[in-house]
Amino acid sequence: MRTNEPGSGEEEQSSTDGFTEKKMQLHFTKDVLPDSVSTDFQNLNKLNEQQFLRLIEILYQFLLEPKETERFMQLLGEFAGEHGMSAGPLKNLMKSVLLVPQGAMKKNLTAEQIKEDLVTLGLSEDKAAYFSQQWGEHYAALSRLAVGQTLMVNKLVDMEWKFGVTVGTSEIQKVGNIFLQLKLVVKKGISTENVYMELTLPQFYNFLHEMERAKASMECFS
Repeated sequence: MRTNEPGSGEEEQSSTDGFTEKKMQLHFTKDVLPDSVSTDFQNLNKLNEQQFLRLIEILYQFLLEPKETERFMQLLGEFAGEHGMSAGPLKNLMKSVLLVPQGAMKKNLTAEQIKEDLVTLGLSEDKAAYFSQQWGEHYAALSRLAVGQTLMVNKLVDMEWKFGVTVGTSEIQKVGNIFLQLKLVVKKGISTENVYMELTLPQFYNFLHEMERAKASMECFS
């Protein structure tokens, strides 16, 4: 594991104005999450295998088609009705669950890192393993979607990258693994903004491929 990444599954305590706060160390976010998020993930453990698999299927359908919010809400409502649940609490629970893949995409997390975060949040090992397996299977499509959205919203001005090598050991990242630090310079209005990403080599090559496709598409309309 790279030296600047937080330890997995651990908690640290901080004190502000005399109050002590426990903060979970998560890969997908550095923010302090409300207790309700962890409670929501623990509640997922109450679902049987068939229910959980269906709910995760609905989740990834929405991640792959993020504009289909109405359809997503409809499917959750149908799921709740079929299993004797209240639709409102289920939809709130799924908002918590969505935090993980949405944060993971921004930080280019591996399936192993996502599994680690899910277990830290209280999800059982087997359910976390299935969730992260689905992430691995859908990652390429989700990556293409994220790149496309970035290029649609912001004009790419420049791109720089440099290679690095991991210096720590863990089940996630072995010593000597090569990774890439990528800097995108995008134009926002009259100013520019730097967007930083860390990618494995396969992720980087996939990103370049999508950039080339996007460039070719834009040239067709120019």
